[in-house]
Amino acid sequence: MTVTSRPNAGPLTVLVSTRAVLTLPDDSLTLSPATISISPVTGKIVAIVPEVLPQASFPPSTTYINYGSKLLIPGLVDAHVHLNEPGRTEWEGFNTGTRAAASGGVTTVIDMPLNAIPPTTTLAGFKEKLAASQGQCWVDVGFYGGVIPGNADELLPLVEAGVRGFKGFLIESGVDEFPAISSNDIALAMKTLNGTPTTLMFHAEMIPPIADSVGDAVQASEPPLAPHGDLKSYQTFLESRPPSFETYAIDEIISLAHLAPNLHLHIVHLSATQAIPILKAARKSGIDITAETCFHYLGLAAEGVENGDCRYKCCPPIREQRNQDGLWEELTAPDSCIKTIVSDHSPCTPELKLLPAQRQIIEAPHMHHSDSGVDMTADLALPAEKQATPVAKEVGDFFAAWGGISSVGLGLPILHTAALQRTKAGSASASAPALGLLDIVRLCSVATAKQVGLSHRKGALKVGMDADVAVFDDAEEWVLRSHGMLWKNKCSPWEGRRFAGRVRETWVRGHKVFELGGANGGFVGGKPVGEAITEKRVA
Repeated sequence: MTVTSRPNAGPLTVLVSTRAVLTLPDDSLTLSPATISISPVTGKIVAIVPEVLPQASFPPSTTYINYGSKLLIPGLVDAHVHLNEPGRTEWEGFNTGTRAAASGGVTTVIDMPLNAIPPTTTLAGFKEKLAASQGQCWVDVGFYGGVIPGNADELLPLVEAGVRGFKGFLIESGVDEFPAISSNDIALAMKTLNGTPTTLMFHAEMIPPIADSVGDAVQASEPPLAPHGDLKSYQTFLESRPPSFETYAIDEIISLAHLAPNLHLHIVHLSATQAIPILKAARKSGIDITAETCFHYLGLAAEGVENGDCRYKCCPPIREQRNQDGLWEELTAPDSCIKTIVSDHSPCTPELKLLPAQRQIIEAPHMHHSDSGVDMTADLALPAEKQATPVAKEVGDFFAAWGGISSVGLGLPILHTAALQRTKAGSASASAPALGLLDIVRLCSVATAKQVGLSHRKGALKVGMDADVAVFDDAEEWVLRSHGMLWKNKCSPWEGRRFAGRVRETWVRGHKVFELGGANGGFVGGKPVGEAITEKRVA
């Protein structure tokens, strides 16, 4: 077969491989040889042939790259990333966060409305964030809005401005500018957004004990008693954040869902498997609710966390191995309520993780203990002028450390490695098979693009889509070292882990933005080509 002419012929880039994950006309996925033709002018895929065509099939001016048996897959859409700019750029930023994403085959990230200052809870705040992103993004970036008490009038203007969805917390977020919402706030947001093409998402943790419905008391509930165990013990922290935190919150959300029958509801970073039957029952009753889980819940387990190693702290917490097994089983269930897997990349400075072998002096206003749902110091009750007094926090204290795990760009090797290990260990079975590469693409590209209303252009290798491509060597083994972490603060529980599978190249809209071992630290394009996605969501 020879490609002799094309309509509106211009520059052409052709990527070929004996293995590519293609999307068929019925939207199913298949692993096939492929020749993928891309217009670097439009950034779109213009043709796909399910066989390897030789270079002689194309005009001499064609950029032709044969990847042999390396996998060509659609770029990942990471639908849960905290880039923290403007305001907390010492934690992360558009430049460093999107570089890390690109290095791991992630071609689109969706930025959470916190921990930037200002948060994306107003139209003015959104405009400020967009201005900060200009010229800094190595991959495409979409944005979520936030739901906080008193901002209901901002929600529809944010929809018009192009946010991909909204997130609210049923427990304190840990940053003052993004407070928790009450049941009244949830109800008002549901009524406001009902019938709009958006998603209302929840950090679904709520402090027990609770009666049938806490109502507005979610903001006034007394925190649980201070833990009696060693604050450096991971078991103490895990017991302070039980599965009931998640199940109570999800029950509360579902109890209000009748207020928004035409609104997609979504639970972010689901950890506790006890919530799965609740979500499935709600879905069976007709409620449009889904959940996501995270790479760290699928690749890390509580039994492997050493006391004092606060790199592992996140909320909800990393739970026991049996809980992880249940999450894996749900991912391949025919009626699974977990539709996507994301990073929840939530970085901070190493000091806030309390890792150095000495006490750290941290200014209390930047991070209260309420991040753990337990106020260990009662500093919020102090007068404002006294809150600014530096508070000494002990190294290894899980209740004082910031909760969040850095992992954007690591999703492919994390999932591929864990799936192989589960198969080798016999954890997979006929009733709960291990994830294959098609499953990973489905959960991390196809479904995440759909979750944020971008499936018309992202998450699939098919004609007319954005030419977002990851080149994945599923056979390469490597170890993550500090120098391989491209996010701003080189602090992650994944450091030192051995992975099977590595991204070799990443293409964003027809432009190669990353090549492992290439010039400029691998960022061979030399400058960011990512764009802010502000098109109004229609689906």
